[in-house]
Amino acid sequence: MNTPATPSGLRTFTVIVAALIGLILLVGGVWLTVLGGSFYYVIAGLALLVFARLLSRGSDAALWLYGALMLVTTLWGLWEAGSDFWALVPRLDILGVLGIWLLVPAVTRGFVVDLKASRSFLVVTLAFAIAVLIYSIFNDPQEINGTLAAAQPAEAQAIDGVAPGDWPAYGRTQAGTRYSPLSQINDKNVADLQVAWTFRSGESKTANDSGETTNELTPIKIGDNMFICTTHQILVALDPATGKEKWRFDPKLKADPSFQHLTCRGVAYYDSANTAEFATSLASAAPAQSACPRKVFLPVNDGRLFAINADNGQACSDFANKGELDLKQMQPYAYPGGLEPTSPPVVTGTTVVIGGSVTDNLSIHEPSGALRGYDVNTGALRWIFDTGAENPNAVPGDGHTLVNNSPNAWAPLAYDAKTDVVYIPTGNPTPDIWGGNRTPVMERYSSSILALNATTGKLVWSYQTTHHDLWDMDVPSQPTLADVKVASGEAVPAVYVPTKAGNLFVLDRRDGKPIVPVSEVPVPSTEAAPGDRASPTQPRSALNLTSVQTLTDKNMWGATMFDQLMCRVIFKRLSYAGQYTPPSEQGTLVFPGNLGVFEWGGISVNPDRQVALMNPMALPFVSKLIPRGPNNPLWPKEGAGGSSGTEMGIQPQYGVPYGVEINAFLSPLGLPCKAPAWGYVAGVDMKTHQVAWRKRIGTVRDSLPGIQLPPFKIGVPMLGGPISTAGNLMFIAGTQDNYLRAYNVTNGDLVWQARLPAGGQATPMTYEANGKQYVVIMAGGHGSFGTKMGDYLIAYALPSGH
Repeated sequence: MNTPATPSGLRTFTVIVAALIGLILLVGGVWLTVLGGSFYYVIAGLALLVFARLLSRGSDAALWLYGALMLVTTLWGLWEAGSDFWALVPRLDILGVLGIWLLVPAVTRGFVVDLKASRSFLVVTLAFAIAVLIYSIFNDPQEINGTLAAAQPAEAQAIDGVAPGDWPAYGRTQAGTRYSPLSQINDKNVADLQVAWTFRSGESKTANDSGETTNELTPIKIGDNMFICTTHQILVALDPATGKEKWRFDPKLKADPSFQHLTCRGVAYYDSANTAEFATSLASAAPAQSACPRKVFLPVNDGRLFAINADNGQACSDFANKGELDLKQMQPYAYPGGLEPTSPPVVTGTTVVIGGSVTDNLSIHEPSGALRGYDVNTGALRWIFDTGAENPNAVPGDGHTLVNNSPNAWAPLAYDAKTDVVYIPTGNPTPDIWGGNRTPVMERYSSSILALNATTGKLVWSYQTTHHDLWDMDVPSQPTLADVKVASGEAVPAVYVPTKAGNLFVLDRRDGKPIVPVSEVPVPSTEAAPGDRASPTQPRSALNLTSVQTLTDKNMWGATMFDQLMCRVIFKRLSYAGQYTPPSEQGTLVFPGNLGVFEWGGISVNPDRQVALMNPMALPFVSKLIPRGPNNPLWPKEGAGGSSGTEMGIQPQYGVPYGVEINAFLSPLGLPCKAPAWGYVAGVDMKTHQVAWRKRIGTVRDSLPGIQLPPFKIGVPMLGGPISTAGNLMFIAGTQDNYLRAYNVTNGDLVWQARLPAGGQATPMTYEANGKQYVVIMAGGHGSFGTKMGDYLIAYALPSGH
């Protein structure tokens, strides 16, 4: 009788490894099955334990069993994830490596039977798994590979009175289109772009800065001047052809770690000579004369607004207090950073309109989110719109005060100069994750888009995008104004409103009625926490960019099958019945998460081609309510400071029954639990409002601090938005890997990318100087986003001779 030889050391090692893997999968699989999840892991765990036993005995049935497990796992992966490479990898990686290891002759040395058939079967199943992975690389089910209309006017035209070569506002125009008619750089020659100049501000993060320190700047360019602001809100004028500094103005910001934000997205420009552009506003209320006919408005995070002479960098002596306007005057607060203007204001012929960020989730005694309109030359208050007041236009005084915690407008605003209407995206009343104490008046303009007369501050119309918002689903982006053609052929003035919830509302600018259909859809009936309530329905636009509407445990992910299994278990233990599941003490999965599908970067619209470009995201978060108790008091102790300087982690929410802990939904290894992609670029046909193409954007190269990973395209989160040009190009940075990229607008193909020296969490811009087109990006990094910090403003151009 033939008996197997004593197992080799390699075989014994393999037996131990397989048994350990099997035991882990069995225990975790039983846990998951009890929670109502997939029972695959129980089967896989038992199979591996049996395999380990058979291998230890030298039975060729071990290879037959392992091959069968490999085949079943591959088919199971295809059934759950389709041909999605990154979703298949954690299902196949460990088993695949172990399977290849079994082909090493020393592992099966001493078997007394011929292993040719069983080894061949294992080879075939491994080859099948590898073939599936290779196929999935080139057949991504998450990508849409259509095309947009290619017709483009041949010559650059002035848009809304803006010279083709200029970029005089945050979104190029105050309509927020982020589209340039320049075409010197185009899809045929963009691969030749080179660095033309680099400006370094000399700034860096200090010990007094908050955790969310960044530079989200988009410069503006008018004629022979470019204006930028730094992280600490120093205003700098540059020569746009060379990047050389002309002058700088320092507002002497006193930063504090309690600031929830420390950033500057941009500045605004005013020229009294723009009488044609501002004809409508000037007809109703002419401004006072000024010693600064051309000025730059600089928002400062400590609650001030400066007016600076654009010609020499001196403060405008006739604006407010020698050029400085204190936004805190109407409602003083006790700690620094309570009201933080982080986005540039809107400027009309008569009025500068500004909102601001307030501290999220701190207490019920935060500053009002009131919008203000000031005289563009004197700084005198023209109007106020307090979103939480019964009479929003009532000016403080005679016993009337601003309403604490009323919805604020922290993102950039948009302006229609032809109608003198400013479009305002609002957030929800803070504390954001608890609404039991909110009144109907407080929520009337919460998470909405408001249309106000920019000269008087009177409401024209409003439209709410999230009812009784308990998830911080702000309207986070500058609205974009563009005329769209409807089925009748009529050109309708529209406003595009991107939201964190993934809806892209397309509304008629005249009355706020939807152009693209909107439905009130039922949402999870899970009860809200005691003392709160939840809206039974939420508005849903037919144009929604959420990649997955409702997550299941099939959507969970990890680097290996182990952390994928743990993510499935964690998912099943959270409260989640779909989007808008109310926050809970158990912990609620919030998807789309707090970063939202859209963020402050907004979208880009090419009105000539009737196409819209955007960068939607898909990253879940978890919010967990923390009841009041000895270690979680209703109010802070005497002398306690302001905010935590971050929107993540434990937030106190003083004055309501719960604090809250907010974090990204991550695996035990620190990776997102939802399968990638987490970030995309997309092109939408404005005539049909259908997504024509969608592609993953970004790689894992810079995902681990201090470690350069291979640049595998996976689709990563981003902060910043796109621009587009008449050269058939979309430029975008913002991703967690440090690149500026260009995409073909027609089909979404990546046509160029440049490595950045730091994180590019900003929106680029483009302009012309001395006959040459430039593309500029701020590479300043982002503290809480985890990208490398820097102080680089980089301009790219074609080499001489093009």
